[in-house]
Amino acid sequence: MPAMLRFSKHARTASAVVLVAVFMTNLDLLIVNVALPAMGEDFSGGGRGATLGSLSWVLNAYTITFAALLVVAGRAGDRLGQRPVFLAGIAVFTLASLGCALAPNLGTLVVARVVQGVGAAAQIPTSLALLLATVPAERRTRATRSWAAVGGLAAAAGPVAGGLLTEVDWRWVFAVNVPIGIAALVAGRSVLPKPTAREAGPLPDLAGALLVIFSVAALSGALVQAPDRGWTSGRTVLLLAVAVISGAAFVLRSLRHPRPLFELDLMRLPRFGAANAGSLVFGVAFAIMLLSNVLWCQEVWHWSALRTGLALAPGPALVPVVTLLTARAAQRFGHGPLVAAGGLLFAAGMVWFACFASVTPDYLRDLLPNQVLTGAGVGLALGTLVAAGVHAVPGHRAATGSALVNSVRQISTTVGVAVLVAVVGSHVGAAPLHDFRIVWCVAAVLSLATSALGVHLSRGGGSGRTATAPSKVPEADAQALTEAS
Repeated sequence: MPAMLRFSKHARTASAVVLVAVFMTNLDLLIVNVALPAMGEDFSGGGRGATLGSLSWVLNAYTITFAALLVVAGRAGDRLGQRPVFLAGIAVFTLASLGCALAPNLGTLVVARVVQGVGAAAQIPTSLALLLATVPAERRTRATRSWAAVGGLAAAAGPVAGGLLTEVDWRWVFAVNVPIGIAALVAGRSVLPKPTAREAGPLPDLAGALLVIFSVAALSGALVQAPDRGWTSGRTVLLLAVAVISGAAFVLRSLRHPRPLFELDLMRLPRFGAANAGSLVFGVAFAIMLLSNVLWCQEVWHWSALRTGLALAPGPALVPVVTLLTARAAQRFGHGPLVAAGGLLFAAGMVWFACFASVTPDYLRDLLPNQVLTGAGVGLALGTLVAAGVHAVPGHRAATGSALVNSVRQISTTVGVAVLVAVVGSHVGAAPLHDFRIVWCVAAVLSLATSALGVHLSRGGGSGRTATAPSKVPEADAQALTEAS
């Protein structure tokens, strides 16, 4: 009994290390959104704050790097061992967070965010594998749900925590990661299990990862600079050309490479392709909503970061609640109806804000209904799309499929931020209400497209599994994957 007790305490400590690291990387996303206007005021030149176009790279540098390296890091964990890759990810993320907190200028901050993305990519694919290796087999479903719940908790806490820290100084948004990362690293070296490497051979196509970075970064660059330089300017056209050429080269390389970064042949599976398309369009809409609400509250209503965080908390807080309450509905009715309903609710939230928003603050009439409707929509659609994608592939390729789904989601976030900047412009305070209404309507249309894809998934069968080779990934695992991003 004492040995069993010691093992139980050891396992709980190891699980806590993994969950704390996952919480840290998830919390960083929403915190940075709330702090973005404060960064713009700090990094000013000639008395004028940094433009939204330049600030958008604080968000996009992280998500582009994460998306491109997610698969590489996951395979590295299989080849080198989950424990060393996970610990290396914590170390890199912690050092990069310190670099972000000390950044003397915007360029240095963006570079540090790239390094943060590398660290996060190393942590996320290996964290769930380590957690499952830590607990007994009969507790693995509960452990997976805990992993997912931590992501939901981080999403709910993000706006408020971001507001509180930004009220002191936006640099604390990053500095808070340093003591947490050090504690997790020290404890992890002592208590984390050492599962053996499961795979030999070369890593996935690293050149393919670079092509993804070039393509998405060039597309984002073209979109965010177009309002100032013009859509037909030489630089904008050049960036669009680089995006297209790099993207085409990546697709051709992936189809021919023996170990491609993304196994694009999975897209030929109808349900998997539909789920990824849904993740892409809904992810763009979600990113537009998230950043536009922050900018609206702080730049148009002139609310503080703390008040903004509190105002935006109901939406993220609803996501894990709705996801949990509808888990059985997904098993009973399939993924399609939930995706369709989620898209409709999200679209309704964006249309509501487009119709009622005024430069005179009225939270109960304008923003709160938007938060409730979009939060419920995200809870229904986002995790369900990931689950639908994972369940649509054969069991032996579920890990590859889930990595591709989450990479698509990260790319969609980057595109969403860029679309917002392209419509609203680089100087938000001068943007008319009409421009915000346009971008909110764009998000609504994309959400309706997600609903249509949900209907398509419904017609493909209620169970959400392939007929020829059903996936054996538990529903909880698939739902959890969305929280990691």
